[in-house]
Amino acid sequence: MPPVCYESNAVPPVYGSPRTTVTSGRVVLTSADGARFAAFLSRPGRRSGPAVLVLPDNRGLSGFYERLTERLAEQGHTALAIDYFGRTAGTGPRPDDFPFMEHLGRAYKDGLFADIAAGAAHLRAEGCEEVVSLGFCFGGRLAFMAARPGFGLAGTIGLYGYPDVLFGNPGPTQMAGELRGPILGLFGGADEGISAEVVSAFGEALDGAGVAHEFVTYAGAPHSFFELGRPELAEACADAWARILGFLAAAERPGKRTARGDLTSPRAATMQD
Repeated sequence: MPPVCYESNAVPPVYGSPRTTVTSGRVVLTSADGARFAAFLSRPGRRSGPAVLVLPDNRGLSGFYERLTERLAEQGHTALAIDYFGRTAGTGPRPDDFPFMEHLGRAYKDGLFADIAAGAAHLRAEGCEEVVSLGFCFGGRLAFMAARPGFGLAGTIGLYGYPDVLFGNPGPTQMAGELRGPILGLFGGADEGISAEVVSAFGEALDGAGVAHEFVTYAGAPHSFFELGRPELAEACADAWARILGFLAAAERPGKRTARGDLTSPRAATMQD
């Protein structure tokens, strides 16, 4: 994975006109081990679908993900983006030059998973019965790994999450037998950090485990292609948005999980530019 997924001035693409009003702001949550960590919550004025637990890239909570929760809430989904570094960096806002790599090296699986569970619990306390995870890069990998029954998620969406062994640690591919669908994976065909072979191996592992999933690879799209202000990637962003929102719209409807297809059986696709 690249050292930085999104620069500090990056913003998410816009899906379309808002369907409802939004209220949003920072909150502080408490994990199972008593650690406090920051999060950003956006509530739609009129809720119409499952909640979304947003798992950021390796920089943790940033303006990109705060804005993303607002874009999701505009479409009717209560959305919460969590931070990973409360144990080592506290809960306050951070400067653009925050040394996230130092803190990333001190973030451990048990704490990360506890924070994910706390985020999902907070959304349920908001009155959201179904929660879907949506992760990016490092958070995409975590989202795939959190597709285990213990987290109780209604589905998992991962954008450019590395699924294989990383720094000697097993990943979602190796954990496929523990995961549950539906899973939607969105990847860039020109992502230098995630090869087609790695994505294929993940799909084969999920096939073998009988996990319902859909993978889409956007030909020519780089890592972190989901970003406003890149005209050459506008088509990929629009399709990704449609698939994300279709997946969410179907999360409470048994037997149908995306706007583009039924995830009761595995499938993969490649989108051309």
